[in-house]
Amino acid sequence: MINIRQARAGDEIGMQHCNLTNLPENYDMKYWYVLAKLNEEDTTDHPDGHITSLSVMRSYRRLGLAERLMNQSQRAMLESFGSTFVSLHVRVSNQAAFSLYKNTLKF
Repeated sequence: MINIRQARAGDEIGMQHCNLTNLPENYDMKYWYVLAKLNEEDTTDHPDGHITSLSVMRSYRRLGLAERLMNQSQRAMLESFGSTFVSLHVRVSNQAAFSLYKNTLKF
């Protein structure tokens, strides 16, 4: 059983390695410090959440980790910010991710 925990200082190097290994779009290390952004122009009581990037190393795929990470992220956004809506972008060519988001997670 794999436990998922909140990210800690020092995890960003491993997280970036996973991102660099698996995804064509990548972010400079300075962006790892931006964990959340609220739209100050949002006049609703419940701001929207957004998943910028999700990546699982190949050796850990097909274990349900991406689904668990997404569910935990959505739960954290709801509990912390009251976000009842979460958006994301996925490349159409990424069929595994597209299927996960559309068929399993119902995005």
